[in-house]
Amino acid sequence: MPVVWPIPYPPKSGDVILMHETVVLCCGVFDVLHAGHLQLLEQARSLGSTLVVGINSDHSVRKGPGRPVNTAEDRAAMLRALRVVDKVVVFEEPTPEALIRMLRPDVYVKGGDYTPESLPEAQAVIDIGGTIALLPLLGGYSTTSTLLRMGYE
Repeated sequence: MPVVWPIPYPPKSGDVILMHETVVLCCGVFDVLHAGHLQLLEQARSLGSTLVVGINSDHSVRKGPGRPVNTAEDRAAMLRALRVVDKVVVFEEPTPEALIRMLRPDVYVKGGDYTPESLPEAQAVIDIGGTIALLPLLGGYSTTSTLLRMGYE
């Protein structure tokens, strides 16, 4: 049976979501897309049959003055244009715990700069029986370094 899209977020009481595919969830800000993001998303997609990208809303993340640079709507549009991304969901909370509990991904992906202990959402992944995958980063790439090269920060 195929994944039923779109998934409403936040979920309504009584919503039933049936998934019989390997769903991978990768969450972050994804403010200014760069090669490091692309590698992470390609690796994440290789771990399952469906890649959902959760992005922080503009209000749920502030990474300094003028950040995020792009609005959640623009960030979501750029991610949706990538062939490896099946669905983009914007979440309003500071962490994706509620999204994880609602979506129930088989695999939750973050970059290798994290540890399971540093992820506040790790317990939600464990509670739903999912796996946390920490993938290696592409050296020399970050949104901050990209903005610094552009003279933005």
